[in-house]
Amino acid sequence: MTILTPTSNALALPPGLPDIQTLAKLASEFFATLPGGGRAPTPDQSSISLQPASASAPADASQIVVPDDRVSASPFGLPGAEQLRALLAQTPRSNASAAAPQTPATGTASYYFIDAAPAPHSFAGVVPHADASRQQLFDVNAIRRDFPVLQERVNGRQLVWFDNAATTQKPQAVIDRISYFYAHENSNIHRAAHELAARATDAYEAAREKVRNFLGASSPEEVIFVRGATEAINLVAKSWGAKHVGAGDEIIVSHLEHHANIVPWQQLAAEKGARIRVIPVDDSGQVLLEEYKKLLNDRTRIVAVTQVSNALGTVVPVREIVDLAHRAGAKVLVDGAQSVSHMRVNVQDLGADFFVFSGHKIFGPTGIGVVYGRRELLQDMPPWQGGGNMIADVTFERTLFQPAPNKFEAGTGNIADAVGLGAAIDYLERVGLVNIARYEHDLLAYATQALTPIRGVRLVGTARDKASVLSFVLSGYTTVEVGQALNQEGIAVRSGHHCAQPILRRFGLEATVRPSLAFYNTCEEVDRFVTVVRQLSASRHV
Repeated sequence: MTILTPTSNALALPPGLPDIQTLAKLASEFFATLPGGGRAPTPDQSSISLQPASASAPADASQIVVPDDRVSASPFGLPGAEQLRALLAQTPRSNASAAAPQTPATGTASYYFIDAAPAPHSFAGVVPHADASRQQLFDVNAIRRDFPVLQERVNGRQLVWFDNAATTQKPQAVIDRISYFYAHENSNIHRAAHELAARATDAYEAAREKVRNFLGASSPEEVIFVRGATEAINLVAKSWGAKHVGAGDEIIVSHLEHHANIVPWQQLAAEKGARIRVIPVDDSGQVLLEEYKKLLNDRTRIVAVTQVSNALGTVVPVREIVDLAHRAGAKVLVDGAQSVSHMRVNVQDLGADFFVFSGHKIFGPTGIGVVYGRRELLQDMPPWQGGGNMIADVTFERTLFQPAPNKFEAGTGNIADAVGLGAAIDYLERVGLVNIARYEHDLLAYATQALTPIRGVRLVGTARDKASVLSFVLSGYTTVEVGQALNQEGIAVRSGHHCAQPILRRFGLEATVRPSLAFYNTCEEVDRFVTVVRQLSASRHV
């Protein structure tokens, strides 16, 4: 690992690289040979970064860490002088040929997305969420440069962030957008005639429209901003549920649910005298649809299910669950906290009555989340909190409420982080969820293939259709011990029950180790992780 520090006013480059002036001259000559009249590539064309043109550089350039492993192609992502001269000597390629993947040279490292054998579980050969007609070149090194925290070092090692199911890291575009809001737009919204109020209101409502488009909702009035998926589920339970669930009614959840999609319904059931029923899962961790059908009846009022299990990674057949519930006359809430960062979601296609997610799970800020609700349902629901912003008129005798979504957004909302969520959605759209789904699928297959043969490892959750979660235990070790050993090598995973105790107990466990992957993770990081697990295994399984 090389650490570069500035000397006087110039940035020192590693040995073998030309100086800055030479690089600039060669780069200028090279760009002049490209179509477009000598302009540098736009953010959409360049493999250097996916940041928008307005994104700022890191605030502190006094210490730049240049990895020397396979994660980073070259210092600063720039070619050397000889490479630039070779490029200049070539005939400029068309845009189509420039985008074509390159064939690896003989004798180079083997990568899972080129020639890896199928992973042990059948899901490795299935790419259920990718669209082959929209394949594009995916440059993980460019992606990584957009996330400043990935340059952090933990215990002297480059950070490996495998705790994405708990929270995702933030691209510089999101960080910059929040900073810009506070520097130039900060104001309360909707209730003033001055310039900053107009800017803040426009930014906030633009974020709502971005969420609407992201989810495929029919109107921005169907999008409510809340603090996160937990508050979103509580809102539905305490508003729609309080009005429509009564004594003897039934609420169905699955065995896979996060506590946030169990506890609010338990509270509602206890208050109303209703009953909770549970869809069981098989030994792979997939819900049993035939058993689910048996649970549905004319007393079923709502079905609340996750789209992706946070503990196992199982992708639940939500569309079928929704269709069966609607045939029984029930409504459906889909918890999308773990799905929206991994696959394209269209709430109208799913048929969901309610859909919820958290911003921090899709590379946005914490403290912001979304409830999607079908317009006719939201119009019928009473507000669950009272205060400013959600009223049309107040006297001491009565209050008239605004229509949705305002009637569910009492008080001053998390305006800046809603705007940050909009920036995160913009970023994901630039990368492309189709590209993300395909890359993460291959990365999960690679990691599963590497982890499975290790002696003492037991994978928990092996459903055919999975998102990027590997939950496991290692015999001879507690999950905390495994997590601590990984942390010593700079690798962050989650160890514990993941707020999903019922599903872990279904497998006879109280805790697992849960590495969870994102599109900025790499096979080299997987190798580092697997090396630690293999060393732990070898020390107690001789």
